[in-house]
Amino acid sequence: MIQELTRGYLQTRVFMDTPVVIEISSPGHDEADLATRTERAFDWFAEVERRCSRFDENSELRMLSRRIGEPIRVSTLLFSALHLALNVAELTGGALDPAIGRAMEKSGFRTNYLTGEDVTSQLPAGSSGSYRDIVVDEDAQTVTLRRPLSLDLGAVAKGLAVDLAAQELGGLPGFVINAGGDILARGFNPDGEPWRIGIRHPRRHAELFASLRITDAAVCTSGDYERPQPDGDGHHILDPISGGSAGAAVSVTVVAPTAMVADALSTAAFVLGPQAGLELLNREGVDGVIVGSDLAVVATSGMQRYESR
Repeated sequence: MIQELTRGYLQTRVFMDTPVVIEISSPGHDEADLATRTERAFDWFAEVERRCSRFDENSELRMLSRRIGEPIRVSTLLFSALHLALNVAELTGGALDPAIGRAMEKSGFRTNYLTGEDVTSQLPAGSSGSYRDIVVDEDAQTVTLRRPLSLDLGAVAKGLAVDLAAQELGGLPGFVINAGGDILARGFNPDGEPWRIGIRHPRRHAELFASLRITDAAVCTSGDYERPQPDGDGHHILDPISGGSAGAAVSVTVVAPTAMVADALSTAAFVLGPQAGLELLNREGVDGVIVGSDLAVVATSGMQRYESR
């Protein structure tokens, strides 16, 4: 995903092993105030990482993974991420599964990018499980793991961080947050127009597959070209059923009201493949475009409204 760079206020940091760019369209706005608000926005990425990282032994997620068979009250932030992931898991029959951490480890995704340390879960040999082994209580805000699991919230955490960061920038005339392909745009760019978002071609990386004009919406792309497996020939979007890389699609872009929803649904639609993925997007009332393994394209009818002309 490529975001146009204009003459707005621009800051970049690295969180979750990806560059996070915040650009604010704010002619005449006090730069010191923008700097303060931008730093508060970035702070949410650090907080989400601290709560939801599979790679930090001291994260709230890792500590939850070590408590089996008892209801654990968790933070509102972690509960929100896990609750949405479980909802999408139920909607899709497990195409997105927050219990996929063990499979991610086996595929080589087990290195803490900050320390370089190898991080693996200490699960009993031969243990298995799925989202069905995770029980949440909305009233008590508790989570119970019925069996040992390695939890992974990679399909929702970055989107959640984008949404929380956007709250710190509320009231500004326009801004865009780009966290490695998870983008949320509000208002207009410095030219008074919707923000232009370019989607990379999944096979010709120097080219754009499409160009969208977005305002007051989130756009997230899941692609098989984004992160190759360190220990194999596949990529990072795994089919929770087989444990291998999902192969029916090569790219899915979803436009939704929030980045967390767009993030989760783009991942689930990628695993489901073009036909079932498109049915999911239509059923959930969001727009999107899916490129199949044969490079055939399917899209919701509403995607036309975002096309850049």
